[in-house]
Amino acid sequence: MRVVIVTESFPPDVNGVAHCALQTARHLVDRGHVPLVVAPATAAGNGPDAQAPCPVVRVPSIPLPGYPQVRVALPSRRVAAAITEHRADIVHLASPFILGVRGMAAAARLRIPAVAIYQTDLAGYARTYISAGEAAAWRRIRSVHAAADRTLAPSSAAQRDLEAHGVPRVQLWQRGVDTVRFRPDLRDEAMRRELAPNGELIVGYVGRLAPEKHVELLAGACGLEGVRVVVVGDGPSEPTLRSALPGAAFLGRRTGDELARIFASLDVFVHTGPFETFCQTVQEAMASGVPVVAPAAGGPLDLVAHGQTGLLVPPGDTAAFRDAVQMLVSDRALRHEYGTAARALVEGRTWAAVGDQLIGHYADVLAARRTAVAA
Repeated sequence: MRVVIVTESFPPDVNGVAHCALQTARHLVDRGHVPLVVAPATAAGNGPDAQAPCPVVRVPSIPLPGYPQVRVALPSRRVAAAITEHRADIVHLASPFILGVRGMAAAARLRIPAVAIYQTDLAGYARTYISAGEAAAWRRIRSVHAAADRTLAPSSAAQRDLEAHGVPRVQLWQRGVDTVRFRPDLRDEAMRRELAPNGELIVGYVGRLAPEKHVELLAGACGLEGVRVVVVGDGPSEPTLRSALPGAAFLGRRTGDELARIFASLDVFVHTGPFETFCQTVQEAMASGVPVVAPAAGGPLDLVAHGQTGLLVPPGDTAAFRDAVQMLVSDRALRHEYGTAARALVEGRTWAAVGDQLIGHYADVLAARRTAVAA
């Protein structure tokens, strides 16, 4: 198959959309298919895409107001031209919201089937950063996804949300995790001594530092005796969080093997954001053999088996997060039990496995389109 992946974000960006689009392109190449990526230009312009396994067409972009690390594509004819020149059999729309709208329009005009991937909290971005209301954001999401041949939701909670807002033809497609890169045996005692020189247990958060992530909910954990909170990531909320989380270590953005060592060196992983449609960092922590504390909302509901691999707590409840962390840091055997179960739970969720599922969705959509044309 010849596939054009139109994505709102792509490496060197570090986020769930970019990572999933990269893994999808890699898997398509591995399986003998021919992908092309269309993505917003980076702040540095159209430099070489060293990580990309296939050609990448970059579309002019501007920084998102209030969050300059996120780029928003500008109107461009390059999208339709790329789809046409690649002779696409199918168009993959990764988290379509702005660039994806043009991709969907081009696919419809060219009568090429499209699969739309619902991912992350782009409606939350609209509410938080460009002052659009939630209803307006959902109207936008519904209009784009309703035009797709199939929408793939990353979690059962996201699937319910889409269907409740009138999006048709929704099916579940979860995300993979690199269980080779993220694994328990990378636990690094030298790193642990550097992060917690007094032998504290390390409670970590990995992700964007942005208002919708509510990382300030870690404040209660910062006050626990014998605990060192470690925050990995960057974003507009970092200055405020440095004041809100006294004693926490802020490591900035970390990626690759270094990030894997950090994950494996944690004693407890906490994710605080209540608006996750999936939450890849929860899977990466689980693959690293680390017990998880997360809100009982969105993607974590599918990922965390409460009382088996971690603890789910009421969203937005600082005391509940603190108490869950306290329960785990005070019981070494429980941490080990949960961490071992977490690793076992995700071992089959490789990118190869979920990539093959995606190719199956493509094949179903192409077959349905052929049947419709022949009828």
